[in-house]
This record gives sequence, structure tokens and C-alpha cells, in this order.
Amino acid sequence: MQTRKKYIFLTFLASWLLLFFFGGDQLRRFAFFSGRKAEAPRSWPRWTDQSLLKSFAEPEELQRDGEPALSPRERRAAWLSAYRSSRCRMETCFDLSRCDRNGFKVFTYPQERGQPVSETYSKILSSIERSRYHTARPEEACLFILSIDTLDRDRLSEHYVRDLEEKIHSSPLWNGGRNHLIFNLYSGTWPSYGGELGFDPGHAILARASSDSRSFRPGFDVSIPLFPREHPQSGGARGWLQRGSVPPKKKFLLVFKGKRYLTGIGSGTRNALHHIHNGKDIISLTTCKHGKDWQKHKDTRCDKDNVDYERFDYQELLHNSTFCIVPRGRRLGSFRFLEALQAACIPVLLSDGWELPFAEAIDWGKAAVVGSERLLLQIPSAVRCIHPERVLAFQQQTQFLWDAYFSSVDKIVHTTLEIIKDRLNPHRSRSRLLWNALPGGLLVLPEFSTHLGDFPFYYLHHGYSPSKKFTAFIRAVSQAGSLSQPILRLIQAVSGSQHCAQIVVLWSCEKPPPPSGKWPQSSVPLTIIQGRRKLSDRFFPFGAIQTDAVLSLDEDTILSTSEVDFAFSVWLSFPERIVGFPTQSHFWDAERGRWGCTSRWTNELSMVLTAAAFYHRYYHSLFTEYLPAGLRELVDGLAACEDIVMNALVAAVTKLPPIKVTQRKQHKEGVARQAECGEGAAGTPPGPHPAAAGAGGAGGGRRLWQRQDCLNQLANWFGYMPLVSSRLRLDPVLFKDQVSVLRKKYPSLEKP
Repeated sequence: MQTRKKYIFLTFLASWLLLFFFGGDQLRRFAFFSGRKAEAPRSWPRWTDQSLLKSFAEPEELQRDGEPALSPRERRAAWLSAYRSSRCRMETCFDLSRCDRNGFKVFTYPQERGQPVSETYSKILSSIERSRYHTARPEEACLFILSIDTLDRDRLSEHYVRDLEEKIHSSPLWNGGRNHLIFNLYSGTWPSYGGELGFDPGHAILARASSDSRSFRPGFDVSIPLFPREHPQSGGARGWLQRGSVPPKKKFLLVFKGKRYLTGIGSGTRNALHHIHNGKDIISLTTCKHGKDWQKHKDTRCDKDNVDYERFDYQELLHNSTFCIVPRGRRLGSFRFLEALQAACIPVLLSDGWELPFAEAIDWGKAAVVGSERLLLQIPSAVRCIHPERVLAFQQQTQFLWDAYFSSVDKIVHTTLEIIKDRLNPHRSRSRLLWNALPGGLLVLPEFSTHLGDFPFYYLHHGYSPSKKFTAFIRAVSQAGSLSQPILRLIQAVSGSQHCAQIVVLWSCEKPPPPSGKWPQSSVPLTIIQGRRKLSDRFFPFGAIQTDAVLSLDEDTILSTSEVDFAFSVWLSFPERIVGFPTQSHFWDAERGRWGCTSRWTNELSMVLTAAAFYHRYYHSLFTEYLPAGLRELVDGLAACEDIVMNALVAAVTKLPPIKVTQRKQHKEGVARQAECGEGAAGTPPGPHPAAAGAGGAGGGRRLWQRQDCLNQLANWFGYMPLVSSRLRLDPVLFKDQVSVLRKKYPSLEKP
């Protein structure tokens, strides 16, 4: 028995020895690869045998590893210890009941005396206070914004605010950070730049640049772009890709010009960029001439790189390149990202682990090439394979995204707020299609609808069409309290249209409206709405308006049934625009340094007055819910300002001018006097119209001043002049042609 056990033991031992000698190499390889799973990701491989693989780079460069000597698990544990609420979601770390009571309202903490605030953070606070969501009452707020500057949390920065945690926690509104939004552009410090904020944000939502996907809380945090201090408050410069000005294929295929870090985090990728430079269609220029002690760390390439770096202008490279490399810097994000977007230079991103800005809403696969830092040498061949039509689509999408979400601080902040607001009501949130197609998510109100077919700007591209009926919306302001002859004739003319579904009268008079028996009989329903005697009521989204098309009218407007029918047929072809009769145009008065407007009968027009105009009913919702209260108060305070605001709003959405249609000659002058803005040609200050002067020069001058003041305040709010000029007028077929009247569809338009 003992002998048998001995033989079994010897056989088992011999088997292990044989396995060790003949299969040891496979075991060692298995152990090697198993051990690699716990290692930190490296920018470049550490070659184990350089004699077996020819190196095309210096050994020092390949062995340099800018990552800190921590495994992903260790870094994750360090982050968890710093932020205890790392698993936050909207359902667990956000009090949704505050938003249910009063809607989505945002409160900014009052500014503390003596507390410095950077210029950039002042712009962010101003953007929130200028938005339609701002409230001055904390008890009705859904979201809170700190007044203490949290943008720069680099301990070596001059803008670093010390003792921030103590200051934040002393506020009675803090509540562990719940329902708070914290903006941050720079986190961490040299040498690791690990993303530390220097305080515990608790349950606060972090809107930060250079977000790391390992610490980013999806569905809770918001990744924002890194933008410079000079970034404009509102408006912003337009993208560089103009219609017909830039070909899809440019002089250079791929370019980069920027700093090269000699040591530390972020040095690996930028140190390797010279490998793809060919001096022809791929330009990759770096300089190590930056920082205080760059000469202490300079390598053999520095002097040559610094000379080549000065040979090209950065702006010219952006203008003349199809693709722009956007590598990581010390942090994951860089200013180069927004610069490439504006220049229509397709970003090629080399920043592993970067949570792209607003990736929750934006599909970056349509506007950028997301590469890997480890596969840098494959980038040139990859971008060469992209078809020219696809390249042009990429460039167009960069321009859309730049203009819609990134061209100003206002748009960046408002996009952040809208993303958070969409999370509160997932069933009424914007789809990714709405975020990634013109006119963009900021101009699409989910409160109105989430169906594409309900918005005027999606009809053409998605095969939808508006309803074939319209609602006549008449604003009555007569002080007599009785029905005047003009409004009776207007109701008769409008109700005679085969396309009229209903007539809605907005009664904005001191006296109550006449009883139903006093109103004229019509073939369509007639509804009377008691107004608040405010000009902004004209564009309120009344539930009584059921059709897509709205015909906005003043009570003294003179129109025939043929004019209404033809204008509506034109609007059906352009449902996203304003289509109407009396027009005005704007111009820049160089002498006074301000915008002016004129209603002189010229070939130029940029506004169709809402005294007689068709437009989509969605613009009522956009006017009331998108514009801040300050602009609506401006409309109520200045005479005839509502026309300018509505035209500017529609032009800002569509980037297109309104359309003027045929108008009977016999009452052109009457409409012109009603819509008078002032005489004058472009470039000259307009003066009062003779008729207006006869009626009272002082009143006409005051009205003119108010309209111009409205125009300039509106341009200041948008940050640019949104109105678009046009020289187009649409007439019926055979209009004024010397042919038989029987061949014309609208013969009454030519009658005297």
C-alpha cells in the first residue's frame, strides 16, 4: 500500500516537471498577459527586445511614459475617496420635487463683497441671469449656481480660490450639493493633473471641461468644451465655411501646430506627432520653446522644431487644411477643439478617455474623427480613405455645431441647462436627431412637441407638410368699443378664402367686446379672446389656434380674398418663413454707429410686418417661451417693436429672409403709412414720412426712435444682427402679362 502511494506521488511529480520544462514558455506568456490587465495603459510600448524590432524613434522617447505610476483601479479608488457621490444619478442625488412645483428655474447665489470673480465666470453668471430660466427667488428654484468662482482649480493658478469648501458648506442652500450645478474649466495641478477640484462637490452636478470618462458620471455630469477668456458673451463669430467660398478639398490634408511637452503627462502623444509629418500635404509642427525651464529639458529635435514652427502661420493652416489634429495637452481637452470647429477643419481627436463636450446630445461621429493615441501612425491613411462627399458633410456639420452650441458663452451655458432640463422629463425630451439637425436643440421646444412633423423647419428634409388650412388672427385695439368698418370688411374678405379654417380676434381694448350678435356672420368659426392689452399678446400660443398656419392681421388691414389665397399658397411652399405684404429693411448707419430701418419702397427688404403676414404657429411658442422676459417687456414698452422681434427670431432660426408677395397697388400707400418706420436709403438716417409728419411730426419721430431703439437692443441681445436681406418678391403666374384675364388664376390682383 505504501509502495503504491509512493509510485503515485512520483508519477504526479514527474508530470509537473515535464509540464514545467516543455510547457513553461506558454505558462510564462499566459502569466505575462494576465499581469498586463492590471497595468496602467501606456502611450507607447516598452519594447522587451529591441534587437528583434527596428525602431523608428529614439529609445528615450519610446520609454518615456507621461502617465502617473498608478493603475486604473488605484486611480479610481483615489477618485472615489475624493468624491463620495461618484455613483450619483438624477434619481438619487437630485431633488426632482423642486422642479415639479415651479418648473425649471435657476437661482444664482448673490455675489459676496470682496470675493473676486474671473471674467469668464462673470460671463457664465450673466448668461444664466439673461436666460428665461433665471429666478431671483431661491424658494422657487430647481437648480442653484454658486457665485464663488470654481472655474480654475489649479493650485498653482492665480485665480485659484482658497478655502472654497468652507465657503460653500457655510451656505444654508448647499444641502450637500443637491440640485447644484458647478462649472469648472481647469482641475488638477502639476505634475499629474488628475482632475481634483480641491473640495468635495457632494451631490452637485459637475459641468466641467476635459472630463475623464473614468470619473464622469453619465446622465448626471455634463461635459463642456474648454473655451478661452476672450470667448464672446453672446452671438459670436460665424464659422469660416461660407456658401461657395471653400472647396471640400483644401491645400493640406492634415495639420497640427502647437506645443510639445518634453516631460510629464501629455508628452507622449505630442512627442510622436513628427512621425506623420511629410512636409507636403501633412504638416505637423511642434515647439518646445515654452515654459520657464524648457532649455533644461530640451532634446535633440528642439532646435530644428523651433525653426520649422515659425515657417507656417497657424490661422493659414486652419484655413487651408481639411483635417486638424486635436491631441490632448496637459489635460484631455484643449482650445484647439473649438478653433478647428469654427474653421471647418474636421477635428481628429487624439485624447483617449476624453468625454467629448455635450456627448449626451451631440453625435460627434458626424463632425469629428475620433482616433486613438496608440494608433497615431494610422491616422494619415484613415483620413485619406474618407470620400470627398463625406468630407463636405463633416465640414457642414462642424459649422452647424459651432453656430448652434459653441460660438458664445451664452450658447454653451444654455446648452448645459437644456441637457439637464431634458433629464427631468425624459418623455418630453429632445431626441438626438433634434440636437444634431438644423436649427439645433436650443431652438426646438419639447414643450411644443417632440414630433418632427410639428415643426416648420423639418418639412422639406423629412417629407412632412403643413395642414392646408390657416387661422386668421386679428388684433383689435379700437378704443370705441364697437366694430369699425375696416374690421368688418377684413373678416368678410378672410372668411371668403377656401383655406380659412377659423377666425380668432384678440380683443385688446379697454371696453369689453361686442356681444356675439353684433359680429358679422361668416362661413367659418369666429372666436373672441380677451387680451391683456399688451403687444406681446399677439404672439402668445393661444390654444384656440389649431392650424399650422397663422395669418396675423391688424384690424385696419386692407386685403382681398385673392391676396390672402395667393399668399397662403406661397407660404405652403415656404412654411418655415414669414410670408406677407408690407415690408421694411434694416441698414447700418455708419455715422451714428447704430442700426436703422426704413420702409421706403426699394428692392431691399429684411422684415415683413405682422400686420398682414403668414407664419407657422410654432413661432408663437418660440416667442413666448424661448425669449427671456426682458425682450418681451421690450416689445410691450416700445411701439411697433413686435414686428422686428418676430422677424429677427424667425431669421435667427432659419438663417433666411422673409418673402414678400403681390400687393394691390391701390392700397400700397395706405399700408406703407400704417407700417411707417421712417424714410431714408441705406446708409442714411431715415426721416419722418410726409404723411406721418402731417399727422403729427412729434409722434412719428418718437415712433421712429422707438423702432430703431428696439432694433439695436435686439441686436445687442443676440450678439449680432440676425435679420437677413433679400430682393425677392413672388407674383402669380402671368401677373401683369398681356394675356386674357381668363387664363389668370388671380385676376383681381391687377384690378385698380
